[in-house]
Amino acid sequence: MADTADSAPAPVSPSAVEAGRWVLDPAGSTVRFRHRTFWGLGTVTGVFTGVSGEGEVAADGSARGTLTIDAASLDTRNAKRDEHLRGKDFLDVDHHPEIVFVASSAVPGESAAVAVDGELTILDTPRPLSFTARLTEATADAVTLTAEADVDRTRFGMTWNRLGMMPGAAAMTVTARFTRR
Repeated sequence: MADTADSAPAPVSPSAVEAGRWVLDPAGSTVRFRHRTFWGLGTVTGVFTGVSGEGEVAADGSARGTLTIDAASLDTRNAKRDEHLRGKDFLDVDHHPEIVFVASSAVPGESAAVAVDGELTILDTPRPLSFTARLTEATADAVTLTAEADVDRTRFGMTWNRLGMMPGAAAMTVTARFTRR
């Protein structure tokens, strides 16, 4: 008998995704981040717990859509740090309550890869963002994509960096599960 516990799951084909409108399932979706800090000696991790979105898949399999993150839903499991990150030095959630990614193009590629191009807006500052997502689920009723992208906060005007403690970009990991509308 073959041991299937070590075998990788079969790739999901992007062609399995049916055309139509899809809505993000917040319960099946996560937006996580990690950022090296303390001069690279430590890592801060967190999650945005409020996320919504929708998308549309065309007959040719290409897609477009929107992912909206409630900036105030940031949670690093440290209340004082969260308050600072939500404040004017970083996300300024009182004046900029949402982080929005608009995917203008999501094109299926080899195996389960999807090339995504779009625009990320933080602090009302839009910047282009491209990355490769992986299709991890595709049924008649649900589609799940997972992606990682590096986001440099300074490109959006977040320049607070006391004593150079926070160099580089934050790594964002998104799992977005969509269900048929």
